[in-house]
Parts: sequence; structure tokens; C-alpha cells
Amino acid sequence: MFIGEYKHTIDEKGRLAIPIKFRSELAKGAVVTRGLDSSLFMFTKEEWVKLAEKLANLPFAQANTRAFSRLMLAGAMDFEIDSQGRFVLPEYLRMYASITKRVVITGLFNRLEIWDEEKWLVYKTATESDAEQIAEKMGELGV
Repeated sequence: MFIGEYKHTIDEKGRLAIPIKFRSELAKGAVVTRGLDSSLFMFTKEEWVKLAEKLANLPFAQANTRAFSRLMLAGAMDFEIDSQGRFVLPEYLRMYASITKRVVITGLFNRLEIWDEEKWLVYKTATESDAEQIAEKMGELGV
């Protein structure tokens, strides 16, 4: 299970260190792809297969299905972490998420999200200020 918030820096070669806490779960390889809200999503291979199968079974005749599948699948890259717990984050994904140097990696149960630090702070501040309203909506969903 992935939880928590961790600050890291991208080095000059585009490498990003995975938080030590998560390295063993990602040791067999992982997938990083375009996410939502200007973030990137990272999955273990096992979780990625589950998501990819769900996307493959959606009705491809619908434009939104095709668009979302393209966003997630065409933007994906599999990788293995090196002996120092790093991987190279491709330039096209850094550009998508406006990542330059400082990042925040957040754990969200079955995935990690990678955010530009400034974008994360803006998003987190807005979400925290709306917490009560969000909680009410979640209550309507049975959470």
C-alpha cells in the first residue's frame, strides 16, 4: 500500500529517486504515465495490468473512451529502478506535468502520483480549503 507525501529533486540527467519506503514494491518494475490534474501516475506492474485490462474492455467506439485510453496507455513507460533507487523520468512526461526540478511523490493506496512541487502546493491548498464540502460529497457516496 502506498501512502504519504515525499519531496524529491530531479537530477540533471532526468533521474528521480523513489522513496525508500516504496522501492521493494517497485523492484520488479513499474509503469509511469500521464495522470490527471497535471500529475503523473506510477503503478506496480501488477496494478498497471489491472488498469490496462479495464481500459481495453471499454467500448472503443466512444470518443471519451478512446481519448482516456490514449492518455493513459500511449503515454506510459515501463522502467526498473537502479541500484540507488532511481529511474529516468522521460522528458515528454516531465513536460506534461510541468516538472522541472522539485517534485512531490504522493502515495494513494494502489498508485503513486508525481507532481511538480508548486502545482502540488496549489492543488493541496485548494483541496484543504474545500475539505468539508468534499467530505459531504463523499458521504453521499457512502464513504
